[in-house]
Amino acid sequence: QVQLVETGGGLVQAGDSLTLSCVASGRTISRYAVAWFRQAPGKDREFVACFTRTGSRTLYKDSVKGRFTISRDNAKNTVYLQMNSLKAEDTAVYYCAADERIIYSDLGRHTAWDYWGQGTQVTVSS
Repeated sequence: QVQLVETGGGLVQAGDSLTLSCVASGRTISRYAVAWFRQAPGKDREFVACFTRTGSRTLYKDSVKGRFTISRDNAKNTVYLQMNSLKAEDTAVYYCAADERIIYSDLGRHTAWDYWGQGTQVTVSS
């Protein structure tokens, strides 16, 4: 079992930056695919960014490309999401996910991921 805990959310103004952290415990996730998803009120959970299982590729939702950066520190068993130039439409609960066996074509489907954190709220005021 893998436990994931997200931190770093908060209330910021449009244009500000925020860094989310996701600390894993229970197992080393260096060989896992890891991702960030988000869910706004009344909307489905949507893919934001991920590392593939090999860790050799990063993928991003089109609307966050150039503003968000996913990174990982395997020594700390931690994944980060650096968010710059935040917009009001980035407001959501952000979730970290991990999976050891997920295939490439399923990376964007939240139902395909095995392990989830509890989420951290990000609110961007305009």
